[in-house]
Amino acid sequence: MSATDTTAKARKGRKRASNWPLLLRRGRLENLATAVIGIGFLMLFQPFALPLYTWSFLTMLAGTAMFIIVSKFPE
Repeated sequence: MSATDTTAKARKGRKRASNWPLLLRRGRLENLATAVIGIGFLMLFQPFALPLYTWSFLTMLAGTAMFIIVSKFPE
């Protein structure tokens, strides 16, 4: 029995740690929330468009709320 056979059997018998869908895992959504916060920050400190400045606080607030909620998701 080779090492690749053993690895393939280990993968086949291993169960996932959680039943959550892969798209709802913590890593990707935390990165998305961080990106939303960063976009809100850039919207706040740009000198060109007043509507971007107007929506910047709500964008950062939504990103922060998303990060807090997503940080409770399983990995």
